[in-house]
This record gives sequence, structure tokens and C-alpha cells, in this order.
Amino acid sequence: MDFENTIGLETHVQLKTKTKMFCSCLLKTGCEPNTNVCPVCLGYPGALPVMNKEAVKLTVMSGMMLGCEVNRHATFDRKNYFYPDMAKDYQISENGSPLCLGGGVEITRADGTKKFIRINHIHLEEDAAKINHYATTSGVDFNRGGTPLMEIVSEPDMESADDAIAYLTALKEMLVYAGVSDCNLEEGNMRSDVNISIRPVGETKLGTKVEIKNMNSFSGIHAALEYEARRQRECMAHSIPIVQETRRWDPDAGETASMRSKENAHDYRYFPEPDLVPVELDDATVAEWRALLPEKPELRRARMIEEYGIAGYDAEVLSQHKANADFYEAAAKGLDRKTAKLLCNLFMGDVMALMNASGKAVAESELTPAALRSLAEMSAKGVINGPTLKELLPEVFEKGGDPEAIVKERGLGAVSDEGALEAFVDQAIAANPGPVADFKAGKKAAAGFFVGQVMKLSKGKADPKVVGGIVARKLGAL
Repeated sequence: MDFENTIGLETHVQLKTKTKMFCSCLLKTGCEPNTNVCPVCLGYPGALPVMNKEAVKLTVMSGMMLGCEVNRHATFDRKNYFYPDMAKDYQISENGSPLCLGGGVEITRADGTKKFIRINHIHLEEDAAKINHYATTSGVDFNRGGTPLMEIVSEPDMESADDAIAYLTALKEMLVYAGVSDCNLEEGNMRSDVNISIRPVGETKLGTKVEIKNMNSFSGIHAALEYEARRQRECMAHSIPIVQETRRWDPDAGETASMRSKENAHDYRYFPEPDLVPVELDDATVAEWRALLPEKPELRRARMIEEYGIAGYDAEVLSQHKANADFYEAAAKGLDRKTAKLLCNLFMGDVMALMNASGKAVAESELTPAALRSLAEMSAKGVINGPTLKELLPEVFEKGGDPEAIVKERGLGAVSDEGALEAFVDQAIAANPGPVADFKAGKKAAAGFFVGQVMKLSKGKADPKVVGGIVARKLGAL
């Protein structure tokens, strides 16, 4: 019997706020354990929560980016459980009436087909503290406890590990674009609980669900889903019942292992949070927050292809990071399509290489959009040649400056006057009879040698294309 996967994700995203969800403690990474804490986030008796409006705003903006319906009346609940990472023995979350409902993400599969992954809802809650395990002891760091945490719950619409990664990639891109989170997996800004079941092909009823908790890497999620899909099929093949449970992923063993039977909502004894009033959102507030949303990445890609004439691949790479796309568009504004393409090639090649080598984002360098635009325009007009462009760009990236002024001051303008270039070519041919003989003997590559000699004689200012034409004509006449 053939089986198909049904996969759903519960993705937790830490929001980019300055303070915690229900208190004024600062959110900072790398601090000494338990230094950014107070009676509220430590769960002291009598300490009362105060809602972080910015967290509500960022959650609603996320929902609007993902096509959700904004719930105008959202309420918080207490999710009761006993564990060291939640000192008050309950988590403040949203169960019955979350902030965002519906929506979804369109993914593109490897074969080019598209699939829409539905979102059930997005709710807001506080993050738990972090438990650190040592050789013989464990410690709880409450610096993370109380961080505003958004949980995005998908429908079980994914059919493979590849679908899940495509969904998470698209989700991450949109959330980073909207500025709601850094979505840094290494720092735990984004992590997922993965739910997977299998069912016979053609069956509509869902199979028995298994959850894999707290996955914080795309590679781990992919491997865990691949393994769990195989394990469940093997269970079915040997008539071993699949039980609803929570499992953990062991990356060293490359397999999942059972943790506990799966809890249901009633196990948490949810009830309305008595210390918080409902979130009431009016039309004016929702409209104000909607106006802050950026252009969606997929729409931006299509527009950039149309507006600048760049390739689909280039638009894809540029738009993956909003800061890069913003920089490119600021530099390309008003350029003709030919120069805009040249500018794109320059950014995709040389600028990105400089970013990788220096470890700096382009916005952290001394390069400005105006300077990059100037370099591209001078190159397109033949004012400077390729070697000069390659020489100037790293300097301006590191030190800044006006490229046009630098070119004038140092006399770096390209030599394109044919008379002057012919003199250089004649000089190179006269000084190198050996390569001339090679060319006459059929070694056409010798022509490249003379182009290089002319570049040396002109101190790198000659236009290589013009020089190549003159060299070919001169050598052909010998």
C-alpha cells in the first residue's frame, strides 16, 4: 500500500521588541544569566503583567503580511504546566481568541509547481526561560523568559520535507522583510514543532499525528521529517500501531526518539488570564499598521524584473535580503535598463564578494548607492574601463569617496582615442617579435598577450575592447 505524508508546522518566532512581553526588562543577547529579570518574569506572587503594545503590533503586521484576518477582539489565557522554565507554573498565551486567523504562504517546489500552504492562526505568547545542562547539574536562565513569542500554526498541507523547508524559507523571508523578527535560527529566534502523519494515498482522514519538538535548524527539520516518514511506513508494514506522541530529534543518531505521550489542550487546563484585559483593535489602528508594511518579496521580484530588465535569478537573489534590494534600487533609480543591468552585475558579483570578504553588510560599508551608481554610469559610458572599475570599487567600499572626483584627480579616465591606442599597439608589436611569430604560426591566443602589453603601457587606462580590435587588425596585416 502506498502512503502519503501530511505535515504541519507550529513555528515560534521571537519578536523584535526592546522589552519583554509583560514587563519592562530589556531583551539583550549575550548577557550574564538572570541579569535581565524582574518579579514579573520570575513569576513572583502578586506581580502583575503589563502588555507590550509593540508585540501586538508586530504580530498583527505579520498576520497582514501573510494574508491573515486580524481579530479585532483577542484575549489571553493561562496555559498551565509545571516545568522549571516557567517559574509561575503557567504560560500566558492565546488559546480561544488569537490575534490573527487564516492566511497562508505560497511555496515554489523544485519542479516549478506552486502550492499554497494554509495558516490556521497566529497567536502571541511569552517565551519560556532557557534551561542549560552541564555535566552534573542544570541551570535556568530567565533572561529569555518573557520574550514576546509569536506562534504561527499551519494547516497540515505539506507533503514532504522539501515542502516544509520551502514554507519556512518563504515565512522567514516575509517576516524579516516586515522587520518583525531577525529569524536567526542560531540564536533561537525561530524554531518549529513539526507534526507529521501518514495515510493511504486517496484517503482524506488524517493519520495518527506525531510531534517532533523544538527544531531550530532547517537541515534538522528536513532530516527529522525524512526519518519519521520512513519510520511510520515501516511501522505500518510490520503492523505496529503508530501512537500519538511527542518525539525528539537526535542529530548524532540520525533518528527520532519518544519523549512522552502527546498532550491535548484540555491537559493544560486553559482558562482566561484574569490580569489582562482583551486586545481591542479599531479600524484606524489596523490601517495605521498596514501602512507600515513593505512590498511583499514576490511582488518586488516581479516588479524589479519589469522595471530594471534584470534576470529572474538576479531579482531572486537581490530580493532575498531587503537591505540589498533597497540598496540596489536606490542606486538604480532612473537608470536606463542597460546601465541598470550593469549595476546589477556589479552588485551581484563584486559588491557581494566584498561583503563576504569583509563580513560587512553593504549598509555597514562606506559605499553609498550614489557612489555605486556613479561607478556603473562611468563604466557604461566608457569613462573608466573594467580594470579601473575593479580597482576603485574595493577602495570606495572601505573608505568611501566620490568616484568621479577620484577618477579626475588621479587621471584614471579610460584612453579610447584610437590614435593614442594605435601608438601603444605599434610599440608593443615592435618590442615583442616572438609573440608576433607565434601569431603568424597560427597561435591566435598570442593576440591576448599584446592586449595585456598595451594595458601596461597605458597604465591600465586603455579600453580593452578597442585595443583588441586594433591588435587584431594590426597583426592580421603583418
